[in-house]
Amino acid sequence: MIQFRELDESQAPLLDHLIELRARLMRCVYALGISFAICMFFADDIFAILVRPLTEAFPPGQGKLIYTKLYEAFFVNIKIALFAAFFLSFPVIANQLWAFIAPGLYAREKKAFLPFLIATPILFTMGASLAYFVVMPTAFHWFLSFAGTKGGLQLEALPGTGDYLALVMQFILAFGISFLLPVLLMLLNRAGIVRREQLVGARRYVIVAIFAVAAVLTPPDVVSQLMLAIPLLILFEGTLIVMRFAEKKDAAIKAEEAARAEAEAAAAAGPAGEPTPLLPDSTPPAN
Repeated sequence: MIQFRELDESQAPLLDHLIELRARLMRCVYALGISFAICMFFADDIFAILVRPLTEAFPPGQGKLIYTKLYEAFFVNIKIALFAAFFLSFPVIANQLWAFIAPGLYAREKKAFLPFLIATPILFTMGASLAYFVVMPTAFHWFLSFAGTKGGLQLEALPGTGDYLALVMQFILAFGISFLLPVLLMLLNRAGIVRREQLVGARRYVIVAIFAVAAVLTPPDVVSQLMLAIPLLILFEGTLIVMRFAEKKDAAIKAEEAARAEAEAAAAAGPAGEPTPLLPDSTPPAN
C-alpha cells in the first residue's frame, strides 16, 4: 500500500508559503487601489505637472492640447491615476516583496541584496528626473521648431491629449528603466554570470547595444537618443569601476578567510605538524 505521509508533510510548508504570498499580493493590490483612488482625485493636478514641459516649450499663451474622441479625456485621467498610483504604492510593494523573500536568504545574502533594493528606486528616479527636467523640454522645443509656414500653408502643432501622455510615459519609463543598468550588471557580476573582464572585452558591442536600445526606447529623433545613450555609457563605465573595487574586496575577504582557515588547521596540527598529543589518562590503574 502506498504511503503518502512524507508527501503530506512536504505540502504543509508549500501551502504556508502560498498563503503568505496571497496575503502579501493582496496588500499590494490594496495599496495600489488606495493610491489609485487618491491619484484619481488629483488627476488634473498630476496632469498639470506632466504637461508643464510642453507648456514651457510653446510660446506664452499659444499652446493647446486637443482630444478627438469624446471619451479620450476620461481615459487619460484613468491612465494618469494608474501611472502615478504605481509610483505612490511602490514602497509598499517593494516592502512586501522584500518581506516575502528575506526569510529564505542567509544573513550574508541579505546584506548583499539590500543595496540593490535601495539603489533601484534611486536610479529610476534619477533617470525619470533627467527625462522630465532636461530631455523632454529639449525634445519638445526641437519638435515645435518645425511649426511655421510650409509651401504657403500654416503648419501648427496640435498634440492630442492621449498621444502626449503616451509620449511622456515613454520618456519617463525609458529613462527610468534604462538607468537600472548598473543594478542589472552588478547582480549578474555578484551571481558569477558576468565578470568585469568579459564586459571590458565586449565594450564595443555594449556601446552598439546601448545606442540600439536608445533608438528603440525613445522617440525617433537623434536628440532624445543621444540624451539616453550618453548617460547609459557613463553608467556602464562607472559600473566597471565599481566592479573593480568589489572584486578586489571579495578577493581580499577570500584571502583572509583562507589564511584564517590555514592558521586554524596549523594550530590544530600541533607545533611540528603532528597531531596534538592527548593528555595522559588520570584514572588510577586497576588493582
